[in-house]
Amino acid sequence: MPKPTAAASGSQALMIDVVSVKSVGGFKLRVGFSDGSAGVHDFSPTVARNGEMVQPLKDPAFFARVFVELGALAWPNGFDLDPIALHERMLAAGELTPVAAE
Repeated sequence: MPKPTAAASGSQALMIDVVSVKSVGGFKLRVGFSDGSAGVHDFSPTVARNGEMVQPLKDPAFFARVFVELGALAWPNGFDLDPIALHERMLAAGELTPVAAE
């Protein structure tokens, strides 16, 4: 049975999860996704926002403590980012490339 499309189901056609993350300096992270794509994204605009949850991320050492939890980027203070929205943002910015199979 074919998977429902986004139009048919009213939701995303594919579930996209973050499968890897690596700090590459400053507020940039190399993010790998479950669809086999990866890229570097600058999170400076996210960190520039105001708010209690974002405040600790302004410290580059704390920002670099990022990890993957349940398919999303997360930080020790409980802040996390929607993996599908992040994937769409990176795709639209031309930041994603296919990762070669090892």
